[in-house]
Amino acid sequence: MTPSPPSSTEDAPFHDRWAAVSVDLDSLACYWSIHALPGEPPASLRHVILRRCLPRFQALFAEMGIPATFFVVGRDLEEDAESRDLLRALAAEGHELASHTHTHPYRFVRLPPDELAAEIDDAHASLLKHTGHAPHGFRAPGYAITDEVLALLESRGYRYDSSVFPSWPYYAAKAAVMTGLRLRGRRSASLLDHPSVLGAPREPYHPAEGQPYRRGGRRLWELPIAVTPLLRFPVIGTSVVMLPAWLRRLAVAHALDGPLFNLELDGIDLADAALDELPEVLVARQPDLRRPLASKRAALAATLAEARAIGRTFATLGNVAAEWERRAS
Repeated sequence: MTPSPPSSTEDAPFHDRWAAVSVDLDSLACYWSIHALPGEPPASLRHVILRRCLPRFQALFAEMGIPATFFVVGRDLEEDAESRDLLRALAAEGHELASHTHTHPYRFVRLPPDELAAEIDDAHASLLKHTGHAPHGFRAPGYAITDEVLALLESRGYRYDSSVFPSWPYYAAKAAVMTGLRLRGRRSASLLDHPSVLGAPREPYHPAEGQPYRRGGRRLWELPIAVTPLLRFPVIGTSVVMLPAWLRRLAVAHALDGPLFNLELDGIDLADAALDELPEVLVARQPDLRRPLASKRAALAATLAEARAIGRTFATLGNVAAEWERRAS
């Protein structure tokens, strides 16, 4: 079944029951760097996420009739023709292709201004050239964002950013892992965001100039990643596939208490350690890789079905941002 998202914002009236699912297409090298593993992943696995995992997401979303947003690293399109074909096919089916920078530098927000702009512009040019679709949405590597990045996106006509992840349990866990690595003499490539992210709104908002984690007057929309109220427990691919079924259902039910359920997934969420021949050194550091593919797929499908069962309408993040803009105008 091919997804059937609204072809324009005129096809569906605005309501407060939207859901969106997105997939960050980070390569295996990204996980290598955040875990500070020695050397590099095997060259044969350079595009394993795009070639192996992407078709699995395509099949899952087609089965459920759900349009999704895929955050693409621009350089990957230039390196692999097979990946370009897969992404063009996804766009033809009604999915959205958005920008995840050109080279996915985890310290993206600390780059000099000219390099920041180049990461955005080169990714934009690569997506347009290789897929025929110019991106209108953006997600930063590692979820960290700054006012400078938002200003660059806004000046280039981007409709939305979806980097804000206001989860203190995730923030604390990330800080602990990074500290543990450093104590062992290893340095993660990951970057800890400014703690003000923990107070950011859970619902879509216009960021303030100079304060990206507060409401304000910027034109573009911020579409925060799903967390629960109060505890702000993260509801993302990792938690969905790792939690016991009863706890997953509870977390998802609480995260659905809001105007937008923005479920962020990673390509590796549908990787299979044995089938995809992933290195044991990575599997040892990435607990979700020790879960069977069938179990992870079932957990993702159940989460999407639960959102739909309570009346959520799925749309791409681009269409959600357009709907919010129409309501505000």
